Amino acid sequence: MNVRRFVTPLAHSLIGVLVLMSFVPTNAIAQDHTHMLMSQAESASQRNQTSAFLKLVRESTERFRDVSVAENEGYGLLFGCVSGSDYGAMGLHFVNMNLVGDGELDPTRPEIVIYEPLPNGRVRITGADYLVLAADWNAKHSAPPELMGQLLHLFESPNRFGLPPFYTLHVWAWKDNPNGAFVNWHPKVSCESFTPNP
Repeated sequence: MNVRRFVTPLAHSLIGVLVLMSFVPTNAIAQDHTHMLMSQAESASQRNQTSAFLKLVRESTERFRDVSVAENEGYGLLFGCVSGSDYGAMGLHFVNMNLVGDGELDPTRPEIVIYEPLPNGRVRITGADYLVLAADWNAKHSAPPELMGQLLHLFESPNRFGLPPFYTLHVWAWKDNPNGAFVNWHPKVSCESFTPNP
């Protein structure tokens, strides 16, 4: 009889513990599911913002598919064809120095239009590059620049371009980059066909 009185409360306690334990994984699963849904929503929002940015760049640079139009609007080739030993290339930078010198960023007016040299001596547009000198930007702003949710990269000085420190953002709007739309280097862009003018 004493044993029975001891076993019954113990059994009830064990059943209670098991019931409570069964809720723990459910709560953990619910938290994981909520976190996953929030991450998916953030990812969807980021994808939408990226798509909108790429679309805006394509619309803003459509006329520059013909490089002579870019040249007529003040863009000129600087730095030759920029390539990296391990990461692919950036390609040909047609720079508008008036836009670089204004110290501002406008997603509809890139400072640089990027092209890829083709074997036939022609060029094909691959994207745009937004660039502002760090001193110009920092004189008017307390935070680093960003465009449509994308933070620009800071290039310190000295650098291969011979420029003072600057912020830049490549947007591969015309040639899909497997490493991302906003990275500096494009693994499928090459400078092999570039022949500098004498």
